[in-house]
Amino acid sequence: MFIHKINENLSLKLVDIRDAESIFSLTNKNRKHLREWLPWLDITTRLEDTQSFVKSCLTGYAENKSMNVMIIWKGEIVGMASFNQINWANQTTYIGYWLAEGFQGNGIMTKTAKALTEYAFKELKLNKVEIRAAVENKKSRSIPERLGFVQEGIIRQGEWLYDHYVDTVVYGMLREEWHNK
Repeated sequence: MFIHKINENLSLKLVDIRDAESIFSLTNKNRKHLREWLPWLDITTRLEDTQSFVKSCLTGYAENKSMNVMIIWKGEIVGMASFNQINWANQTTYIGYWLAEGFQGNGIMTKTAKALTEYAFKELKLNKVEIRAAVENKKSRSIPERLGFVQEGIIRQGEWLYDHYVDTVVYGMLREEWHNK
């Protein structure tokens, strides 16, 4: 079981089917907050939906194609982060994340994204990490900006959010840039 301790209060733990109920409960409590920027809330309405998601995450991990982790803050699940896709041919991965509303402002997500980026370069030996966020999602965009990622461009109408498209900003970090920081 993958567990990565970032500091005494914060760790990342590979999703597990036994945690599906806690993940679903956290999602439900934060549904309105998360729905603003995440497109999957309307298809995650039952515990069984989250159980299916966790099973697909475990399959992706077993096949070395992705890695989804729970963010644990002071012993409590407060969000999720992931390598949504690991592209071994191009040695690239894409980090995604979400955090429960009541835990924002503690540096949790910046530390999480930093730890995942470090893991991608040191342990997985990847060459590039990308983070994408909606142009208007200032909180999410502040994470890669704080970590020194380079804004590489904007994908026009890059994501469908329920009833409209949003433009998506692409941030990238190369292994050599990360090590030279």
